[in-house]
Amino acid sequence: MFSNAEIGIDLGTANILIYSKTKGVVLNEPSVVAIDINTKQVVAVGLEAKEMVGKTPKNIVPIRPLKDGVIADYDVTAQMLKELLKKVSKKLGMSMRKPTVVVCTPSGSTTVERRAIHNAVTSYGAKHVHLIEEPVAAAIGADLPVDEPIANVVVDIGGGTSEVGIISFGGIVSCNSVRTGGDKMDEEIIQHIRKTYNILIGERTAENIKMEVGYAHPNHKETMMDIRGRDMVTGLPKTIEITSTEIYHAIKESLEQILEAIRATLEECPPELSGDIVDNGIVLTGGGSLLNGMQEWLSEEISVPVHMAPNPLESVAIGTGRALKMIGKLQKAAK
Repeated sequence: MFSNAEIGIDLGTANILIYSKTKGVVLNEPSVVAIDINTKQVVAVGLEAKEMVGKTPKNIVPIRPLKDGVIADYDVTAQMLKELLKKVSKKLGMSMRKPTVVVCTPSGSTTVERRAIHNAVTSYGAKHVHLIEEPVAAAIGADLPVDEPIANVVVDIGGGTSEVGIISFGGIVSCNSVRTGGDKMDEEIIQHIRKTYNILIGERTAENIKMEVGYAHPNHKETMMDIRGRDMVTGLPKTIEITSTEIYHAIKESLEQILEAIRATLEECPPELSGDIVDNGIVLTGGGSLLNGMQEWLSEEISVPVHMAPNPLESVAIGTGRALKMIGKLQKAAK
């Protein structure tokens, strides 16, 4: 019986990642829960539930209980955590009795939102719950020397939020959080296809379009893609061809908002640390940073080097897990 498990949780809008001190990232599944609305029972969680999106009978509804990086549906989030932690227990072959948990929260979240995250994890039976701000977790996971007196700039582009933080001496010097990320881009693609072609597509198709032909840089080699959706006039399935240029224009607004947050954070940076940023540049993490051309585009716009974290998708989860060792130091810096 292993009762003092120590785990880090990246409670993301799009994906939940769980990090175990002994095994690294042990779970990476979509933050989706399928619920039978007649019985209020959880039918599936994670990957299984995501497969059901847009394909279920009326009584089974896939829900995303996290919105913009914070809990939108408290009970469903608690149930989802319970099911996913059960999966982790099975995987690790040990009981998760009273674990010590570190969870990351968006830097712009309110006290009420933080309390909801704390309570959802405690209701599972965690012994100690520590909250850590997302930019700090992302920086630790990206192997940045966060406890040294130099500026570490991290840009974490997630599903619901994009976080920009300058970290020095283990604490946040300046940060900005915008509720714009991969989900907003998907939504903009859906609206564009609907307005331009009178065709309805689902979230999964929009996500595929973004990954295949979505570009952050306006000057890119144009590519085409065939997509299928439902014609809003005839109600019948229809295939159309779209270009990467029109998708760039569809998501341009979201990209501008992320850029604005980065500029605002850099403007708030103390002059002593500005020199470090020119030398060391900024580090990108999060799924949104994998958008084609993101690194080159940002580097041109803000005129400082832009680097990709070694493992952008798992940086925050790895950071929450590693933060277990340095939690005392980080909490002092946060005070």
